[in-house]
Amino acid sequence: MKLLELQNVTKDFGGLRANEDISFSVEKGELVGLIGPNGAGKTTLFNCIAGLHPVTSGRITFDGRDITKLRAYEVARLGLSRTFQVYVASGDLRVLGNVMVGCFMRTRSARKAKARAEKVLDDFRLRDLADYMVSELPVAAQKRVAMATAVATDPKILLLDEVGAGLNPSEIEAVMAAICFTHGELGVTVMLIEHVMELVMNVSERVIVLDYGRKIAEGHPESIAKDPNVIKAYLGERYAQEYQQELT
Repeated sequence: MKLLELQNVTKDFGGLRANEDISFSVEKGELVGLIGPNGAGKTTLFNCIAGLHPVTSGRITFDGRDITKLRAYEVARLGLSRTFQVYVASGDLRVLGNVMVGCFMRTRSARKAKARAEKVLDDFRLRDLADYMVSELPVAAQKRVAMATAVATDPKILLLDEVGAGLNPSEIEAVMAAICFTHGELGVTVMLIEHVMELVMNVSERVIVLDYGRKIAEGHPESIAKDPNVIKAYLGERYAQEYQQELT
């Protein structure tokens, strides 16, 4: 079942074309990676999907409904949630309060929102940090709080934007575990932008590649790592060789 579908999506900013004629779909229950060089248009595409940027042309369908012209809050209410490259905490709220903001997407009851937020914090192993200000936390913990807040909205699909950026190997493992838990245990469809190849290639069932705003490849991680166009545009020969060696 197609949960998310893009048909010939193009986004212009004045004379700059950030996305051009992009088409793909994400099936319910999939975990899909979106990769490409800096400036390839990945975050812009997420912003278009989430309703933050109006598309110049094309069509976006989510869960059988045309969301092309919907605003961000309308898209979120339908069950599409996302994180951002830089997480900005909500005012002076602490970790628990930030996650409760996500819970209020589905309830007006503070009691129910608090109970739901505490459960999500337990799921993401953040309960001990509930009373901390997000700004006081290390980057890795902030990223997990951002994921927890997004998951608290009870999404059908979660868009993750570079949750592995700036993390050390052990922190990346923790983020990978959180992604796999969200996808596997909670049953949330996931699409992630990522430059940390160890993360995206290990967790993704399918990978889509952008370059200069256009889709240049799509397929299983193994086939993507062998694709000459992807190697030339982004991965490089060294990574492609190392990835193949790991598989053998």
